Amino acid sequence: MLLATTAIWLLGSTAWSQLGAPGLPSDIEGVMRRQMAAWNEGDLEGFMEGYWKSDSLVFVGSSGVTHGHKATLARYQKSYPTMSLMGTLAFDNRQWTALGPDAGWLLGGWHLSKKDHDDAQGMYTLLWRRIEGQWVIVADHSS
Repeated sequence: MLLATTAIWLLGSTAWSQLGAPGLPSDIEGVMRRQMAAWNEGDLEGFMEGYWKSDSLVFVGSSGVTHGHKATLARYQKSYPTMSLMGTLAFDNRQWTALGPDAGWLLGGWHLSKKDHDDAQGMYTLLWRRIEGQWVIVADHSS
């Protein structure tokens, strides 16, 4: 049953998801695939694994600026307290701008398909850095 559910989810979400963008490091695509999988399982802590675990992390959204990994996780937990409100997440990466071998900007869109609520969508600009060999989001501006 789980395999069938996963296959249906993958078929439905890949129509919207586009993780590759010209020049985007494949490691970042992998991080974003893991983020989508965690989100779609209701695992916000797993989703946050893609973010820098630092008090210097910056998240900018419609409700303002949030600083730090723990505060950003708490913001997500407050905004999405149930799987019904979380919906099914898909990303649409559009443009990667390298800022050197260990940093870059990613422009894209996000979409939440929800069964019991209105769908939601918006755009993001993510600043990625490779820190200690791992690509992480150090700044996220989502609208």
